[in-house]
Amino acid sequence: MITRKAYAKINLGLDVTGKREDGYHIVRMIMQNVDIYDTLTFEKNDSGMIKLTANKDTIPTDEHNLIYKVCDLLMKKYDIKDGVDVHLEKRIPVAAGMAGGSTDGAAAFYGMKELFDLPITKEEMCELAVKLGADIPYCIMGGTMLSEGIGEVLTALSDMPDCYILVGKPAIDVSTGWVYTELDSKEIESHPDIDGMCDAIKACDLKGICDRLSNVLEPVTKGKYEVIGKIEALMEDNGAIRSIMTGSGPTVFGIYDDEDKLKASYEAVKESGLCPELFMSKPVNPKD
Repeated sequence: MITRKAYAKINLGLDVTGKREDGYHIVRMIMQNVDIYDTLTFEKNDSGMIKLTANKDTIPTDEHNLIYKVCDLLMKKYDIKDGVDVHLEKRIPVAAGMAGGSTDGAAAFYGMKELFDLPITKEEMCELAVKLGADIPYCIMGGTMLSEGIGEVLTALSDMPDCYILVGKPAIDVSTGWVYTELDSKEIESHPDIDGMCDAIKACDLKGICDRLSNVLEPVTKGKYEVIGKIEALMEDNGAIRSIMTGSGPTVFGIYDDEDKLKASYEAVKESGLCPELFMSKPVNPKD
């Protein structure tokens, strides 16, 4: 049996600089893994089929799931005759702007590579992965990354400085497609200082990072769901240096320089009832 952890991500910075003719948006993002993760297990079977199970019945276990798609792609590419049993223990919030599906897909690449001893590199995985989802290449590489293009042009950055991160998802789901459609209908008023964020990360300057936290999608989602602003204010009132929405939302995270502040903020947000899904975490740089 092969076991893989699939780590969630947050966006320290998210900018949209254009749109391609095929509909994909051109982005500049700073991505960071946090130690909130799903667990995938892989075993060979003799049926020649992909059998995917999950701990939550709301998760598709057929060809609509990225795990299934990755397994199918690799089985065809390498002419694998054995089947595979995959079980997903889902902990990352769904429809949360944390790349939960994409990171599971990335873990499937690694799980299949190890299970069947496939001669595939990280770079080759990324080339295949971008056809399935723009966030999967980042999830394959992991850590602290500048992501450009449609998400497939990746530049490794220094590790984020040690800190504590509170992650909370309110009881709403947000359509990424809707957020980007709304964004396209408006002019972006303020673009994140992505280059300055890269410099702050290189300098291991936590305050500099927090000063530059910015997400051009936040005004869209926050404008419709006022709970996002309430969660941010609650985190900052209870010790967060800064708090911001990740991805297309609705998940919010706060960054703390002290564990006691993190715990106090966790209790305050938990007591508020605004975030049914709430996690105390840290930045991580997953290694193979």
